[in-house]
Amino acid sequence: MRSMTGFGVGEAPLAAEGKTTPSGKLTVEIRAVNHRYLDVRVRAPSQLPDLASVVEAIARERLTRGRFDVTVRIEGAALGAVTLHQERARSVFASLVALRDELAPGVDVPLSLLGAVPDLFVPSIEQAGDEVRAALSSAFDASLEALDEMRLREGLALGDDIFGRLVTVRKLAKSIAERAPLVVEIYKKKLKERAERLRIAADVDVDAGRLEQEIALFADRVDICEELTRLESHTSHFETLLASSDAVGRRLDFLLQEMAREANTIGSKSQDAGIAHSVVELKAEIERMREQVQNVE
Repeated sequence: MRSMTGFGVGEAPLAAEGKTTPSGKLTVEIRAVNHRYLDVRVRAPSQLPDLASVVEAIARERLTRGRFDVTVRIEGAALGAVTLHQERARSVFASLVALRDELAPGVDVPLSLLGAVPDLFVPSIEQAGDEVRAALSSAFDASLEALDEMRLREGLALGDDIFGRLVTVRKLAKSIAERAPLVVEIYKKKLKERAERLRIAADVDVDAGRLEQEIALFADRVDICEELTRLESHTSHFETLLASSDAVGRRLDFLLQEMAREANTIGSKSQDAGIAHSVVELKAEIERMREQVQNVE
């Protein structure tokens, strides 16, 4: 089990254009928090506007449920000085010449016009796309590994807490199951005492068959055997999922919804103060578990 909350940092060396030895580094930070679906948000250097989409694509391949804030930084001389992107410049100048030939043949097209064209002067690192992507992939993997280590530690703590609460839920369910048969006996005793008082006070005999029928109807109304059986089934499945290494957060949340539903039904059928008190504790414990499960991947 892994928590959905965590933080990881990874670094990779990066060389400036034309260099073979590292002159800087690329750093990736990943912050993860709980979220119902996969939500990736990327912050990349402004000098590399296309990098954000590359990072997001990598993140969506390697991450699952949760919100992830991914920050990419490039430090050192690897960022390089601003240089002219020659391929773009040639394309722009050729377009200007073609326009000149169409509108005013023979007129000079000064190179200074290129200075006013946006995106022609770029960091030299932008032209080292393969090197940046390789460094990015390496740093992202290192960051993800650190993030997973932290999430596993958090997950172990969450698992221990949730399991402890599951034990409490089972104890409460057991106490309710032990108390349930007594409810009918108590009702039967009270009903017979009431009939006896009526016989003494008004000299009226209550039909024994009618009395047994009333007791049978009451027993049917307060019968919670099915709800307790389903609750036990849900808790057993829940315990199995807790031991799984897969992403089980959604399934755990679904089971807790079902457990809460059974607890509500037991409470609505309850005609006993002792069972009602246990149901209140049971529902509170299930709700605490749901709060914890929201942070499980």
